[in-house]
Amino acid sequence: MEFLNYAFMQRALLAAALVGVTAPAVGIYLVQRRQALMGDGIGHVAMTGVGLGFLLSTSPVWMATAVAVVGAVAMELIRWYGKTRGDIALAMLFYGGMAGGVMLINIAPGGSNANLSSYLFGSLSTVSDDDVTAICLLAAFVVLVTVGLRRQLFAVSQDEEFARVTGLPVRALNLLTAVTAAVTVTVAMRVVGLLLVSALMVVPVAAAQQLTRSFAATFAIAVAIGISVTLGGTVTSYYQDVPPGATIVLLTIGVFIVLTLLATPLARRRARASAARDAACTADVPGARGTADEVTV
Repeated sequence: MEFLNYAFMQRALLAAALVGVTAPAVGIYLVQRRQALMGDGIGHVAMTGVGLGFLLSTSPVWMATAVAVVGAVAMELIRWYGKTRGDIALAMLFYGGMAGGVMLINIAPGGSNANLSSYLFGSLSTVSDDDVTAICLLAAFVVLVTVGLRRQLFAVSQDEEFARVTGLPVRALNLLTAVTAAVTVTVAMRVVGLLLVSALMVVPVAAAQQLTRSFAATFAIAVAIGISVTLGGTVTSYYQDVPPGATIVLLTIGVFIVLTLLATPLARRRARASAARDAACTADVPGARGTADEVTV
């Protein structure tokens, strides 16, 4: 446990724990909305914010947050109003953001692709006190939204039309989800990196769904997986001198594979038990077997 004696590891572990909470917390809504790759697109756009931060000599984290939020709102507007060519507009937004980030950071004073690398793939030693402060504030916003508005966000994610009929402000909640996802991307970029953050938003949720279908249980298990892999990946990265982002993502995928293998026989037993119960209920209903035979014929 000697790594706890180093200030940079203390900062990295705190940032990693916050990422482990926030990424699955917003990812569960993106998975329900079938927008699992939204985080990846926001990460591309946020690169322009990182480049602007270096160019203007301001905090790359806060600048990336601002640009990512604008990009996320633009994605939602394109989703609402874009028709047959909406996918092309999104592609231009994604790759334009990436190209803009590379260009801006290279024309910034003292900037180079080496500076961008720590934001793309994460870095333990470059997490500063200012970064931790920004991550704490942004993470608090994400937790407040994803937990405080969980019923409303879940309703919109499941069925927009039903949510609209019940009187929920669907468009406002969709925008809030997009903005929260954008904030989460910038929270995670110092630990996991912009290019890998989407995996941490999606894979823990998919892993949790192997064990349960309840929203509350899935949420809790996904967050527990997120915290475990981010802390474990950060410590592994320190001892083995490997990239933290890649280590965390590979650990997450490993957890998904293990839970899938464990859940498969359990799901089969549940299916057989359910089929047996259905058969027993059918046998107990007078005339049910004859009706079934008639349908089969």
